[in-house]
Amino acid sequence: MSTTRQHPPGDRGREPEGAGVDADADAGAASCQPAERQWRTLSLRGVAGVVPTARDFARQALHAWGWLPASSADGRAAAEDVLLVVSELVTNACLHANGPEELRISCAAKVLRVEVVDAGAGQPAPRTPHRAGRPGGHGMFIVQRLCLDWGVLRTPGRPGKTVWAELAAPA
Repeated sequence: MSTTRQHPPGDRGREPEGAGVDADADAGAASCQPAERQWRTLSLRGVAGVVPTARDFARQALHAWGWLPASSADGRAAAEDVLLVVSELVTNACLHANGPEELRISCAAKVLRVEVVDAGAGQPAPRTPHRAGRPGGHGMFIVQRLCLDWGVLRTPGRPGKTVWAELAAPA
């Protein structure tokens, strides 16, 4: 886990505003190409049913990028992992940060990145020690286990944060 690094090694960070693909883009967009990073963004401010809405948005992106329908068990598992991570990050923003403001998902050749923007001041962390048999408190533990890396980005002088997680593309 990295919570201080601005961007993971080899990642140039989030594309500038207006770059990539957004929520209104054509659902038939081409799958991710090796040198490209495509972005989709969904505003979650004031949305009712925010977790299912976020999962549906992520599922549509996975279809557009060719992750779904999956042709193998590994591909299905990778897509389900993405949907679970989206659910966990959005739920954490609901429970601990007065709700998410925005969901961003990007796809590159080998990595899918999920970002959830919120106005909260807290620092997400897996609950330690993790107690598998007890209800609640598993969100960031799940994210840590499923993802290549995850962390928190803050903009100096501005409230809130972006919690990001990266998952490997199916083999």
